[in-house]
Amino acid sequence: MKSKIIFVVSLLFGLLFINAGLDKFLHHMPVPNDIPEPLMKAFGAFMEINWLLPLVGAAELLGGVLFIIPKTRALGAVVLFPVMVGILLTNTITDTSGMPIALVLLAIHLWVIYENRAKYAHLIG
Repeated sequence: MKSKIIFVVSLLFGLLFINAGLDKFLHHMPVPNDIPEPLMKAFGAFMEINWLLPLVGAAELLGGVLFIIPKTRALGAVVLFPVMVGILLTNTITDTSGMPIALVLLAIHLWVIYENRAKYAHLIG
């Protein structure tokens, strides 16, 4: 039962990041009108660096796909870790309105990392 729950949660988590990654390239999700000024400034700075948006989008796409597949889930968690740090920092420093969702994503991410801890053991020592 636990493996089925992890698969469903990982599938939803991976699809969320695939969608976010695709949006970096296709801009298919509408931008809300009520974005706070500090967040607009942060995204403006993010857009100024031409290569940063495609890099994050590619990491989200790759990490999302890897996260869905059970055999590569541990690698997907590593690929998405820097993106998750960015999400947490943005929701901590710039605008806290997305913090509940960010915390749920963090919990899922940490759970998958914990479940795959044996695969990371050789990296630590």
